[in-house]
Amino acid sequence: MHLSTSSEQTTRILLVDDEASNLQVLKNFLEDDYTLFFAKNGHKAIELARTHQPNLILLDIMMPDMSGYEVIRELKKRASTAAIPVIFVTAINDAEHETMGFEYEAVDYITKPIHPHVIKARIKSHLSLVKSDELNSYNKCMTSVYS
Repeated sequence: MHLSTSSEQTTRILLVDDEASNLQVLKNFLEDDYTLFFAKNGHKAIELARTHQPNLILLDIMMPDMSGYEVIRELKKRASTAAIPVIFVTAINDAEHETMGFEYEAVDYITKPIHPHVIKARIKSHLSLVKSDELNSYNKCMTSVYS
């Protein structure tokens, strides 16, 4: 686990990949902006998602113990992790798997090799959508309280 010292330290991202080199690449260009957690397998990913409640999960699909599809299915079953947005980051570059990723309720599907500026933009975009949804929910709640 690496804790960032930047002002966005409260934004937590869980990075899941069985290849240490892939986790290192992601760490190198995200660690200055976010608090990062790392899992090298699906079971650890589920455990960390439950205990740390990340704002976003970057999840590989091809892993030996549990595929990314199995991980997201487990996350979506649990009330405590169902709302965490998941972006698949994978070497699988075909329309069938991309479609399947969205059917499993991933919010995005990024193929490797990753491009730092693209993945940073997509992360920022999805985090903005989450904050917007939270603000809308809060406003609806406050409107009903004062109505």
